[in-house]
Amino acid sequence: MEYDLKTAASLLKNKRYIYVVFMCHLAIEKALKAILSEMHKELPPYTHNINRLIELGTISLPDTYQVFIDKINLQSVPTRYPEDFQKISKEFNKKIAEDYLKQTRGIIRWLKQNIPQLKSKK
Repeated sequence: MEYDLKTAASLLKNKRYIYVVFMCHLAIEKALKAILSEMHKELPPYTHNINRLIELGTISLPDTYQVFIDKINLQSVPTRYPEDFQKISKEFNKKIAEDYLKQTRGIIRWLKQNIPQLKSKK
């Protein structure tokens, strides 16, 4: 997940804003799957639904983070499989991509500090 965050930062510098959002989603998804893997000692479920992963991990995020999770979770399919690349590229600009990256870093920091299964993954 750290590699994904660094990749997102690199993509931001290169103005690849859609992929910044994609990598942010991926970083959160990987963090949650790492938690589930440690909790259950098995591979996590095959899903990109972050809210489902949070539910399976019985994780209670602070409200501000949950609002962001709800937002980024909706971006999973459009950023992975953009049907209309021109349209979606207009929806994501530098300011939005920076905000996604900042909030993603905050969530991962919170998970590392508050979820025992991820504390050892620093």
